[in-house]
Amino acid sequence: MAKKTYDLLFKLLLIGDSGVGKTCVLFRFSDDAFNTTFISTIGIDFKIKTVELQGKKIKLQIWDTAGQERFHTITTSYYRGAMGIMLVYDITNGKSFENISKWLRNIDEHANEDVERMLLGNKCDMDDKRVVPKGKGEQIAREHGIRFFETSAKAMLLSVLLFHQLPSTTLFSLLAAK
Repeated sequence: MAKKTYDLLFKLLLIGDSGVGKTCVLFRFSDDAFNTTFISTIGIDFKIKTVELQGKKIKLQIWDTAGQERFHTITTSYYRGAMGIMLVYDITNGKSFENISKWLRNIDEHANEDVERMLLGNKCDMDDKRVVPKGKGEQIAREHGIRFFETSAKAMLLSVLLFHQLPSTTLFSLLAAK
């Protein structure tokens, strides 16, 4: 049997409308790559990356879900067992922001009660095309008791920090419970 090369396995989920940049955020973190070509995720995809946090090797299993309604039944089954969920919207797309409440309901209905949640306003490099003010993202995050960040996969803003922040909080919660 192969020797385990990590201390903990964390399942993280990226959710949000189609086209908000979930796959780009994931690829920026996992492969340090950005592709301007938009290809919709079909169903679900995932990447694995091992990081070191607080002296522990943590294997991140990051699931990238399709945002289209037709994949809803498939993707909600992946909420179970997730330790962290990043809810992504596009700051240049008001409809993606309006749908945040629907995504938050999905988390409440399908994820574990103690799942760590984070709201991400993506594409902040396109401020000239912004239709969702940063304050609106901050407000909804405050109302739901979750953290909020604006990011840009293209400009490499915060992508590494975000994928360390969520597991760090989860790890802290696990260690505090012991």
